[in-house]
Amino acid sequence: MRPSWHQYFMEITTLVATRSTCIRRQVGAIIVRNKKILSTGYNGAPIGTPHCLDIGCLRDKLQVPSGQRHELCRGIHAEQNGIIQAATSSTSIEGAVLYATHHPCSLCVKMIINAGITQIYYAAGYPDELAKTLAKEADLQLILLDETTWDTRS
Repeated sequence: MRPSWHQYFMEITTLVATRSTCIRRQVGAIIVRNKKILSTGYNGAPIGTPHCLDIGCLRDKLQVPSGQRHELCRGIHAEQNGIIQAATSSTSIEGAVLYATHHPCSLCVKMIINAGITQIYYAAGYPDELAKTLAKEADLQLILLDETTWDTRS
């Protein structure tokens, strides 16, 4: 059976997440416009620096709860890496849609808003109320997909 566009993009996003080097949460993101993938990203340490898989997680060591103190992480988020990948290849993502395995944090939402992305489709939640507030204020649509069908939840 041929997958819907949401199924197609979320399955790719889930595959992208398998490249993550984060110990706590493997996240994938893809940026799409007109049913074409513009860039991809997964969470992990910056290029040329040790991965958390190899040296451990600073956030675990400091017992930082999920959704707090984002600056205490050596990793770059999947959404950020997707935006950076587009920028380094001179690909405009204005007016695009982002698919992510998880609801973006407030840092990523701010970048997504300024990048001109208009919608986010995601499958799993994330405990960051500021992210939801910022998205609402900027008219950035956050659309939760059902993880079993990849269709929008009613």
